[in-house]
Amino acid sequence: MVAIDRAPAGAQQRLEQLGIVLPSPPTPLGAYVEAVQSGNLVFFSGMLPVVAGVPQFLGRVGGDLTVAAGRQAAVTACLNALAAAKEFLGSLDRVARIPKLGVYIATDGDFRDHPKVADGASELLEQVFGADKLSTRIVLGVSSLPLGVPIELELVLEAQH
Repeated sequence: MVAIDRAPAGAQQRLEQLGIVLPSPPTPLGAYVEAVQSGNLVFFSGMLPVVAGVPQFLGRVGGDLTVAAGRQAAVTACLNALAAAKEFLGSLDRVARIPKLGVYIATDGDFRDHPKVADGASELLEQVFGADKLSTRIVLGVSSLPLGVPIELELVLEAQH
């Protein structure tokens, strides 16, 4: 009888199962680096919904953009964060936990559905890493973000050796 491996799929395998191909890792748009490690924690610079340096979404959620478009912008920014994490760590399987996710959303003043927009990023992280590694989260509405994009993500990962 052949033993069946029942170990949970790692993040790299989950990406494949989900049919997700990560974009090229983002490059800094200014005088900073994309990631810094302190102890086991890896802090990433703000991740935007850009592809090859070009914004994929512009405007404010609740004004120019719908909640659905804001969610997709959050997913795009999160894919960039995953690409940066994979490049920095060598493998997403090295992620032990996600201590913090910050989601900054450019909104119109009366917008109230911030959590629904941020869930785009949180749900992607849960699919890739599993519920046991899910992050704490802060979601903030702001008046503007770099390049006119609607979303900027702040991500902190705990790396295992």
